Amino acid sequence: MQKPTEAELEVLAILWELKEASVRQVHERLAQTKETGYTTTLKIMQIMHAKGMVSRDEKSRTHLYRATVKQGDTQKSLLKNLMSSAFGGSSKALVMQALGQDNPSKEELDEIRAFLDQLENKKS
Repeated sequence: MQKPTEAELEVLAILWELKEASVRQVHERLAQTKETGYTTTLKIMQIMHAKGMVSRDEKSRTHLYRATVKQGDTQKSLLKNLMSSAFGGSSKALVMQALGQDNPSKEELDEIRAFLDQLENKKS
């Protein structure tokens, strides 16, 4: 799996949420949080199409794009690379850093505890 650039990952996040979208729809979402031109968004999506990260339905005048890479697979791959390069392969160091950067809510902590319990039960 090719590692998406930061800009490609932003586009993928929008496509994962919307399922399919035109360049204009993606551009409008991106423009809510950053300065970007329509032609830049178009070029990024064309490159992503060439790389096979997105498919393009060309039946209508407005082309609709869909992510061809799965969100979970992409996240797993990026996390594995990050854990390896920045945390020496230590999942503990990664989790401790992530939790230290954020103030997780009680609900999030409860979900994390439940997930850890589930992991422990699998090993028993």
